[in-house]
Amino acid sequence: MTVTSTVLVLWDIDRTLVYVGETDRTVYREAFRQVVGRDATKLPERGTGRTMPLAVRELLTANDIDHQDLELFAEQIIELLPRLLAAKAEQLRAGGQLMPGATAALAAVDAHPDLVPTVVTGNLQQNAEIKLRAFGLDQFVDLAIGGFASDDSHRPALVGVAQHRAAARHGKTFDRSNTVIIGDSLEDVRTGAEGGAGVIAVASGTTTADQLTGAGADRVLDSLRDPQAVLRAIAELTARRQ
Repeated sequence: MTVTSTVLVLWDIDRTLVYVGETDRTVYREAFRQVVGRDATKLPERGTGRTMPLAVRELLTANDIDHQDLELFAEQIIELLPRLLAAKAEQLRAGGQLMPGATAALAAVDAHPDLVPTVVTGNLQQNAEIKLRAFGLDQFVDLAIGGFASDDSHRPALVGVAQHRAAARHGKTFDRSNTVIIGDSLEDVRTGAEGGAGVIAVASGTTTADQLTGAGADRVLDSLRDPQAVLRAIAELTARRQ
């Protein structure tokens, strides 16, 4: 693999690197119950890739929370989510799983001298750190330069957040020509297209390879099982854009 310049690699987390089973939904239920005082009967849709602040507002709306209470309740739930998730670190490991090839792919990207790996995710920063740490993946990404839902609830904006942070740390300019996002959902494809990054989609979530291709992904992989295929996709995509 030959990379002609430094490339910023933005990893998605859920269903790309890890699957946490029912833990996220359990946390949403508990936070809703603590803040609202009753059980939620409807939960956010699975596998969409939307940011946590938007998912929380969807949760409240779907459960008939009055408009005048929505923002206050949303803020309180968002504040609770990291603490509730941190208390379930063991449940994350027991009820979740690493996606096939995730560790080796992350390690290969991290080991390459011309690649700068971090994350762009719909998770709040603390939640992202908790999930990655639970599966031993935090060592392979620079979380200080990532883009998180706690930065902006509009996911495409997070590409620019990460590019700006990476530029400040590495003294280089990162834009669409040398930034790649790797994710599993239609929202990851949109994030790259609108935010300013090439998209390597992985058909490891609830979205099929054909759907990812149709949405405009630049490359589509069936899984992360072949680290060299991941590195080749990054090289081909960025070489074509430079």
